[in-house]
Amino acid sequence: MTSSPEERRRIRVTGVVQGVGFRPFVHRQAGALGLAGWVANDEHGVVVEAQGPPAVLDELERRLRAEAPARAAVTGVSSVGVDRVSGTDAFTIRASSHDDDDAAGAVVVGADLAVCRACLAEVDDPRDRRSGYPFTNCTECGPRFTIVRAAPYDRATTTMAGFTMCPACRREYEDPADRRFHAQPNACPECGPRLAYESPPGRVEHGGPAALEAAGAALRAGAVLGVKGIGGYHLAVDAGDAEAVARLRSRKRRDDKPFAVVVADVEAARSLVELDDEAAAALVGPAAPIVVAPRRPDAAVAPGVAPGLPELGVLLAYTPLHHLLLAAVGRPLVLTSANVTDEPIVHRDDDARERLASLVDGLVTHDRPIHVACEDSVVRAAPWGLQVLRRGRGLAPEPRSLGAAATATAAAPPLLAVGAELKSTVSLASAGRVVTSPHLGDLEHLAAHRAFTVAVDHLCELFRVTPGLVAHDAHPEYLSTKWALDSGLATIAVQHHHAHVVSCLVDHDRPGPVLGVAFDGLGYGDDGDLWGGELLVADRHRARRVAHLLPVPLAGGSAAIREPWRMAVSWVSVALEPHTARSVASALDPRGADLLALCGGPDRPAPPSFPRTTSVGRLLDAVAALLGVRAVVRYEGQAAIELEAAARRVPRSSAPAYPVEWHRSPGGPVVLDPRPLVAAVVAERAAGVPVPMIAAGVHEGLGRAAAERAVALARAEGLAEVVLTGGVFQNVRLTEVVAAGVEAAGLTVLRHRTVPPNDGGISVGQAAVAVARAQPVPSGPHRPTR
Repeated sequence: MTSSPEERRRIRVTGVVQGVGFRPFVHRQAGALGLAGWVANDEHGVVVEAQGPPAVLDELERRLRAEAPARAAVTGVSSVGVDRVSGTDAFTIRASSHDDDDAAGAVVVGADLAVCRACLAEVDDPRDRRSGYPFTNCTECGPRFTIVRAAPYDRATTTMAGFTMCPACRREYEDPADRRFHAQPNACPECGPRLAYESPPGRVEHGGPAALEAAGAALRAGAVLGVKGIGGYHLAVDAGDAEAVARLRSRKRRDDKPFAVVVADVEAARSLVELDDEAAAALVGPAAPIVVAPRRPDAAVAPGVAPGLPELGVLLAYTPLHHLLLAAVGRPLVLTSANVTDEPIVHRDDDARERLASLVDGLVTHDRPIHVACEDSVVRAAPWGLQVLRRGRGLAPEPRSLGAAATATAAAPPLLAVGAELKSTVSLASAGRVVTSPHLGDLEHLAAHRAFTVAVDHLCELFRVTPGLVAHDAHPEYLSTKWALDSGLATIAVQHHHAHVVSCLVDHDRPGPVLGVAFDGLGYGDDGDLWGGELLVADRHRARRVAHLLPVPLAGGSAAIREPWRMAVSWVSVALEPHTARSVASALDPRGADLLALCGGPDRPAPPSFPRTTSVGRLLDAVAALLGVRAVVRYEGQAAIELEAAARRVPRSSAPAYPVEWHRSPGGPVVLDPRPLVAAVVAERAAGVPVPMIAAGVHEGLGRAAAERAVALARAEGLAEVVLTGGVFQNVRLTEVVAAGVEAAGLTVLRHRTVPPNDGGISVGQAAVAVARAQPVPSGPHRPTR
């Protein structure tokens, strides 16, 4: 070290810097630069005091920004001078500080990380002391978010606190040259968690390596097992055993919804699905999500794994336990959340023994507690790139910047956004960034509502945030809205589709305004109708409705969501002459004619007994029912998903485009009128045109019409960007048609990438709108109004 001049600085590092090997990284860099001082975790993130020549300290700060560990996400590096100068040459890692009361929202605990190659090599090496050990981890991998009880992230504040490290593990933990230097979940067979196989649940049959052998034998024999992972229990069966898959479906009460398949490596994944380089990289990356990709015709899985669908979800073994279990079975496994459909994943051991007793033949479990549940993340390998459909293990709760638009309110009080009703998430916004919970489920289920309240409390405690404002959906009957209004805090309502559009703006770090095309199932509109086919001029402050789908009755209320034939009756009531409509309605269901009489007709308003809806999702449901694809659904979106699957059998170049008209309502927005499209569907079906061709014509006609109106309205408003958002834009075919039309006109299309386009992204949009409304409203001719 240069002897003079010297100074001492306190350096503050924020972001995802705890649980990712950041302190060991700082220790190594300071040692290499010959600096004295120390590094510690605290409630803000990581704090460093370093002493040396100014130029060398500058270099340390540069390295902290530019050369941080791969799993870290540094959001800020700042420093101040310290008056005292120490005479020591040592650089140490200090115990964490817990005494800062001004740390709201500063700490970000990292997401759980998939097992790294180095740890797998030890697990597979019979000479290594961790050979066959299911809980091997290091600073590059292993549990983080799901085991931490409080910040800062230290072993004492995790569920590993009850496991005292043996001398060998302690030496690794204290050795700056070891990759387990300050790895908080560090463990081995001598001192760490232990595996057990219970059959039936509650009775331990085997422990240790024998547990894996027994579980593998049971799976090979067709058993359904519960397997405790990082964020909760999964149900597992042999993916090639049709009878076992059928048993799993029957017990889980999941008749048709596709299952994911876990495989040993990328080569095994490629034998099941078609993967480009980006999708393959996601599979092997630290998040290790489920990747939904085109299914290979010769995929060696039972037909019941993903019945009737052209895609399959695959994931790699993301823990040593899954890796060892796959090796014991010797073939791919179905791996699905251990729950009843749409409820949260089971994660507590006693709860698993009780709730899974009727679902499984045995449990593969262990004694490391899971503090908070976390579902697997799901991404789709779309033609335009990867798109996150569900944020969970590996992705949540990592922070996201709210962008330059939020800098003016970075010091504003923190706020909580509570999302929608389905695919629930909650988000905390503070200091110009937002942290979002993992997927929580559908709040209509009691267990999911409990998970929602737990997630709110856990995020607020973990990130030391006390929100002063709650942003919620405008729907008065959503349970999240009721929770917000009962919270005792100030509230702000954000219209559902405005939140959708803004969630995509956050995804792309754009302020707006844009022309937002928001197509989904249902969302409460400003006029009291149930919207879902909206074109909005929107920025982060406000939204103005400039076009929408023709409103029709939601025939039977919420029953129409579960029974698409009801929406088919609703649409034929306005699209066909009465005699033909009655004939079609009667053919759809024995109750069809009676329902038709309640729906009114082309010249009669929607009856007050049925709410009106402009939903594109419900229109696609209606078409699926008219074509005989799906009259009653067993999971959300099933009818539209299967309709898309039929359409994708026909190349776009061969598809017709059924007509969608448009007109401007008096003094109001443009109305997209698909009555000619519905009439064409009925006529083509009667003429014997193949269902895939009709399905392709629906996607082509609707997509082209949406693109044409979006382009015209964007140009009229002077806008250059078009956002495609809402759950309907999980439909690859429709997204391709709309995007192609918009891009052909020279406009930019913004699709979701890392924020889900479905309601899982609503809380992000709500948070961004609430933050923006704390700022002055931007001026300009295209400022949206509401």
